[in-house]
Amino acid sequence: MTSSATPWEPPLAGTEAEQLIGALERLRTTFRWKADALDSAGLDVRIGASALTLGGLLKHLARAEDEIFTAKLSGAPVSPPWDTVDWKSAPDWDFESAAADTPEQLYAIWDQTVERSRAILAAALADGGLDQPVHLEWDGNHLSLRRLVCDLIEEYGRHTGHADLIREAVDGRVGEDPPRGWRVREY
Repeated sequence: MTSSATPWEPPLAGTEAEQLIGALERLRTTFRWKADALDSAGLDVRIGASALTLGGLLKHLARAEDEIFTAKLSGAPVSPPWDTVDWKSAPDWDFESAAADTPEQLYAIWDQTVERSRAILAAALADGGLDQPVHLEWDGNHLSLRRLVCDLIEEYGRHTGHADLIREAVDGRVGEDPPRGWRVREY
């Protein structure tokens, strides 16, 4: 059961799929809150020796979402802009190119990709559940949908921690979860 004031909160009890999706949604929401409502300067802040920025993380996590729920899940080609990048010569293109994007572009690519991912994941769960094999294989064995979801949770966990540190440096925003009633700022 979730509250309308905290819809990102995972269920207190539920199926394995509900718990995994709940954990993913909480991380997605916390990450989006950490990156929300910034101008170009705020999205391009770096701390210490790191080259990470909130803008780069928005773009990178959009790429991770798209790769997991297209190429890795079904073998479908990735969506634009990822499909035209020469990843061998520019392996950090998603991080590095973000500085040239407007805040509206960065928020839109993440928001739209996450919405597409939610729909694809819901359809995949309805079609075969977490145990179904996916297109991606390792050493001749196909991974399961469960593994892809867990991999994305891990990716968000790592980068939400980065976002937490960067956002605190931008304007002092701290906290584990968005405040009750928080919603994404519309652009």
